[in-house]
Amino acid sequence: MSLQYAALLTDIFNDVPAGMPDDMIDRLIAGEATKKDAQVLLRCDPTLIFKLADRLRATLAGNTATYVVNRNINFSDQCIGTCRFCAFKGHEGFRMTTGEIIDRAGEAVRSGATEVCIQGGLMEDMFIEDYCSILDGIKSRFPQLHIHAFSPMEVFHMARNSKTGIIETLRELKRAGLDTMPGTAAEILSDRVRRKICPDKLTAEQWTEVIMAAHREGIPTTATMMYGHIETEEERIDHILKIRDIQVATGGFTEFVPLPFMPYNNPLGKELMAAGVYATTGVEDLIVHAMARILLFPHVKNIQGSWVKLGKKLSQFSLLCGVNDLGGTLVEERISKSAGAANGEYMPPEEFEWIIRGAGREPVRRDTLYRHLDNKNLI
Repeated sequence: MSLQYAALLTDIFNDVPAGMPDDMIDRLIAGEATKKDAQVLLRCDPTLIFKLADRLRATLAGNTATYVVNRNINFSDQCIGTCRFCAFKGHEGFRMTTGEIIDRAGEAVRSGATEVCIQGGLMEDMFIEDYCSILDGIKSRFPQLHIHAFSPMEVFHMARNSKTGIIETLRELKRAGLDTMPGTAAEILSDRVRRKICPDKLTAEQWTEVIMAAHREGIPTTATMMYGHIETEEERIDHILKIRDIQVATGGFTEFVPLPFMPYNNPLGKELMAAGVYATTGVEDLIVHAMARILLFPHVKNIQGSWVKLGKKLSQFSLLCGVNDLGGTLVEERISKSAGAANGEYMPPEEFEWIIRGAGREPVRRDTLYRHLDNKNLI
């Protein structure tokens, strides 16, 4: 396959850009692209980057594009965190009870969802037993429902509050019903950046430790990158390559999700906009998604375009730039909305399918682990 695919890639580079190493294509196919390779590609015409990413996508995902029917449960906006990019903290001043969270999960099941995604603020009076009570309460009533919950920061927080180790905490969560974890709280895996935008959050090394421990305990996770604020191009590349290194070591990532920074209603965004910086442009967003596909090939099969962050039309176009998944139907998505996202809190399965077909792809409903489901069973 490598020789055949090398020929397919070579035709993209008929006019070899200046400075492109002769053996770069070989490294791309082998999943060993370097930082220098990434920097060379970023100097190329964006259409070349998009075409290359689309070829690599087709190799791994064929002509399908997926989505999941799920529901978000952001159970509280009360938080002791000091993240300068957050517009969610204290936005409404709410906190759900365990019973209310379970009720939301029941609504998700009745609406046909296969997954609930549960995250909340960091609270001083929440301990491992409180998080486990949520998991057990849902799983005991709805055993068929996949629970995708608690970021590495939440795991780190509950372990610190409860004075338990990370591994012990993860094992308790898994016993209580945790199936997978969102790989959020990654932001940019650079401590230079983290000291400025989220100084009290876990470090890049601590995020990595929690993620790898989860993978070793049999808890798959997603991986994310919040970009478009104060990070450099090199720091973006380093972040993606770090995700690749972890995946090579553990194989525990189900997907990679680039998340453009939303600059509204938060201190960091106000500071940047005062300096004339308005987060990212659409072309930049597409380049980031395409580069993620290229640098993570073939180790991370699924690259997701967040329709809430990108908007429906740009997320559709991302399907031509390396993306093969558009995420979930959501319902009650609050975090992006509070930061100025204007793309809705819910998108029905029928609209996902319409958008995907409009990009020339075959829509497929999936579960959290990317197993294809029978679309005829949609509710």
